[in-house]
Amino acid sequence: MALQHTSAESLNLGMDTVMTHRAFGRHAAEAIQAVKQEAARLEGMLSRFMPESDISAINESAGHACCSVGLETYDVLSCATELSTACQGLFDVTIGPLVDLWGIGHGALRPPAEAEIHRARCMVNYLDLLLDPVLRTAGLRRTGQSIDLGGIGKGYAADRFIQVFREYNVSSAFTNIGGNVAALGARPDGSAWRVGIQHPRQTDLLIGLVSVKDKAVVTSGDYQRFFADGEGNRYHHILDPTTGYPAKSGLTGVTVVAHNSGSGSMIADALSTAVFIAGLDRGLALISGYPEVEALFVDAEPTRAGLSVWVTRGLRDCFSAAQDVSVHIV
Repeated sequence: MALQHTSAESLNLGMDTVMTHRAFGRHAAEAIQAVKQEAARLEGMLSRFMPESDISAINESAGHACCSVGLETYDVLSCATELSTACQGLFDVTIGPLVDLWGIGHGALRPPAEAEIHRARCMVNYLDLLLDPVLRTAGLRRTGQSIDLGGIGKGYAADRFIQVFREYNVSSAFTNIGGNVAALGARPDGSAWRVGIQHPRQTDLLIGLVSVKDKAVVTSGDYQRFFADGEGNRYHHILDPTTGYPAKSGLTGVTVVAHNSGSGSMIADALSTAVFIAGLDRGLALISGYPEVEALFVDAEPTRAGLSVWVTRGLRDCFSAAQDVSVHIV
């Protein structure tokens, strides 16, 4: 059969991360090329670092005017507002001022002054994102506000990549956008894709594997981008909009698993951020509003026996833990 001998894969840079794609089928090579082109198109439309993007136009006009935007941009921002509401503001697409202030992953060596954090935090409020569905415009209420799609953009891209694969009649594919994974169908032999979840403190180890078919698997962790000051304090990139500081929720990582149909990857992307900030109990309450979403939580305080993880019931038979990892079903 064609699926057994026709495959293509790619590794490339984009969206400020490393992307890998694998596809199987008669049109696998063409599909991979189309996905790479789609990645460039989406970055040009949604990256706030691209001066010609819709997001850059909105940020530059903050407090002054609303901008006409493309249909896709409008839909992403509309979905982001809905997710911000559902996540009680723990995911907030207007977090740009805080991200810029902290600069984590971009050479930051010390935390900002408390007064600076307070000023930036006051600029973060997703309710200040003004969307007009009739005119299809978007704007920000106050000067100095800015949109950052870091918590949702890669998820939207993964959803689009899956759609591109389908358009090329690919029924078995796998894409990884810097830890945002989406699997289309099963592996060519019919077995599940196995997605590794990184150990939060040992980069060469995994805490386990999640076996999935037609699922998005998105992980947020305090080990992805961080810096340590001279006093041994660790500051990671997942900022809590309610405090202005890196989240302290008792967790060191969260993995969210969702069906990759429609906007599944985008929802999983936003939820992984919000649940990480929320912590175990509140995080479970957040995902309860999404019946087809499952999650894995990694405790920030290892025991003598090793790491402890909590896994929702739907992942009971899908998660294989590594040695010295204690699993608790919630």
